[in-house]
Amino acid sequence: MTKKILMVLTSTDKMGEDISTGTWLSEFADAYLAFKKQGYDVTVSSILGGKAPVDPGSIDENTPQEILDAEKYLANTVSIEEVEMGEHEVIFLPGGHGTMFDFPENKKLQSLLREFYEADKYVVSVCHGPAGLVGATLSNGQPLVKGKRVSGFTDAEERETTFDSLMPFLLESKLRELGATVETVPNWSEHSVVDGKLITGQNPQSTPLVVKELLKKI
Repeated sequence: MTKKILMVLTSTDKMGEDISTGTWLSEFADAYLAFKKQGYDVTVSSILGGKAPVDPGSIDENTPQEILDAEKYLANTVSIEEVEMGEHEVIFLPGGHGTMFDFPENKKLQSLLREFYEADKYVVSVCHGPAGLVGATLSNGQPLVKGKRVSGFTDAEERETTFDSLMPFLLESKLRELGATVETVPNWSEHSVVDGKLITGQNPQSTPLVVKELLKKI
C-alpha cells in the first residue's frame, strides 16, 4: 500500500506591520520532493487552505530551480479543518516564521498532533515547524514535548535574523519551558534529533537530514 504523508503549512503572510513571511520554501520542497520520489501520497494542507504564502526571504538567485518549481504545489492547499489522520503515517510541519503565529493555538493542529503521536505514527517538524508542538498536549493533559528530546530554531539563530522582537515567543525557550530537552548546535549547522517517532530539525539546512532520518524508518 502506498504510504501517505500529511504536510501542514502556515497561512500567515505578515509579521509585524509590513514584513512578509510564510513557509520557508526549501523546508517544504526538500521534504515534498523526497517523498514524491519515493512514490508516497502527499496531502499538502495549510491552516486556512488555498494558496499557502512563501517567505520571500527563502528565495534568492542561488535557489535551485527544483526548489523554485515546487512552489506550484502550494497554490491550492487543503484547509486543515478538512483533513483527518486516516491512513496517513506521518504528519510533517515545515517551518517559516509564519508558523509562529498560527500553529501554536490552532485546535485542529493540536488534535492531529495528539492523534498521530498516540497512534504511534511519525510526528516530524523542522526549524520553526515545532511551533506546532508548543500547543499540543497528550490525552493525559501533559505537553506532547515534555520529557522529549527535540530540536528547533534556536534563540541564537532567531536573534541573528533580527526578527526576535517580532516573535510572540522564542521557540527554543518555549520548548524548554514545556519540559523538552532541546539539543542545539552552532547557528545554521545541520542538526536533527530522533526521539522515538518524534523527529525534529534545527533550521532550514537540517531539512534533508530530517527527511533522511524519517525515510530510514518508514
